This record gives sequence, structure tokens and C-alpha cells, in this order.
Amino acid sequence: MKQLIAFDLDGTLAESKQPMTDEMAGALSALLALAQVAVISGGDWPQFETQVVSRFPPTADLSRLWIMPTTGAKLYRFADSRWLPLPNDDFTEPEKLIIRDAIHRAIGHAGLIEGRLWGAQVEDRGTQFTFSGLGQQAPLETKKRWDPDFAKRKALQAELVKALPHLSINIGGSTSLDITRYGIDKGYALRRLAEQSGVPLAKMLFVGDAVYPGGNDFPAREAGVDTVAVRDVIETLTVITTVTLLLQ
Repeated sequence: MKQLIAFDLDGTLAESKQPMTDEMAGALSALLALAQVAVISGGDWPQFETQVVSRFPPTADLSRLWIMPTTGAKLYRFADSRWLPLPNDDFTEPEKLIIRDAIHRAIGHAGLIEGRLWGAQVEDRGTQFTFSGLGQQAPLETKKRWDPDFAKRKALQAELVKALPHLSINIGGSTSLDITRYGIDKGYALRRLAEQSGVPLAKMLFVGDAVYPGGNDFPAREAGVDTVAVRDVIETLTVITTVTLLLQ
């Protein structure tokens, strides 16, 4: 029987950059009564706070919830009525300069210079850099149309793998690409989670919408964790309902 259920965020628990629905928050709250739950994504803490943490009903047992921003390079636990971060390893300033330069050159080589952006196209999240094709605040429907076949981001990914071979480069949400220290991916996050929670990988289940080679959820499968690939948020709700029934 699984003891910990881990989820991707954008495209899995919520639409890109959007808060979880009341229905999703209620489903996760019911699951928390039966198992530990983790949410792992490339976003930083403020995004998690808006999309996930603030959406739970007052009855949810948040002490059983693990929040893992920047693909698990950051980790937060709820204790003493507040969310507390565990130590993390940010990029140094010289590393950040190298990464920014590589991203901007790769954007040009891949032909991804956009005429209009909604917010920053490149975001420094401390332990991670994230490229968002149309900017961080682009409208959801516009984002969905930008790169539905992943071709644009795969081209950028190929350029960055050549420029930054010592780092991990993974396709993220509908328009994003995440850059972390080498080896920091969803597999790393789950191994860290096993160490911190005491739950072995064999007792975990991971649910995500990018469980395919090159997708940022695929390393969860490579780590040996049982995975469920979902198409969208609606399918995730079905998975949560099924798992909750099985755990009762």
C-alpha cells in the first residue's frame, strides 16, 4: 500500500499559474487524512503559496503535506502553525551570470525571441532558473497555443544542453523550461523526500502530466517510483479519488 502520493503542480493539480479549484483542494484534503502528500514543481514558494497552500480548507492536516519548490531543491514543512524552509543550495552570483548569458544566447539561436511578453521571460528562483516562452504572466489560452508539440522548447533545450552541460535542463509547464544543478530533478526530489519522510521510494506514487522522455516528470519514473501519467487536471481528480478509495 502506498504511504506517500507526490504530485506535479501545473497541468496536474492546477492549470498553469492558476490556484487549485475548491474541488481539487477538497480531494487532496481527503487524501491527506490517509497518506502523506507532496507537491513538487519548478515554481518558487510564492507560487506554491498562491496555487496550493492557501487553497486548503481549515480541516486539512497540513503536517502531512510536503511542499517542494524549484524541483525539490527547496523543501517546506508546516510546523508551529507556519511553513518553515529547510536549508537549500542557491546558485552563486558568478554561476547566475553564466546561466543568464547562456539562456539569452540560446533563445536567439533557437529563434524564440518574442515580440510581446507578459512579465519576465527568464526568472531567477535561487536554486533554479526558469525560462517562460511568453513571460511569467501570459494568459493561459495564449500559453497553450505557443508550443503544443514541445518543438520550441526542445530546440531551446538542445541549445542549453550544449551550453550548460554541467546542469540539468528539463521541459516544464506549457511554455517553460527549468535549469537546475546537475541531478536536481523530480527523481532527486523524491529521493530527498524519502530521506526526510522515512517513506521508501517503493511506497510512493507520483502523478504528473509530463512523464515522458525529456519531460520534467520523467525522472520520477527513472528513480524507480511508480508513476501515473495524466492528461490534465480533470484526470488528476479521478486518480486522487481512486487512490483515496483504495487507501480506505
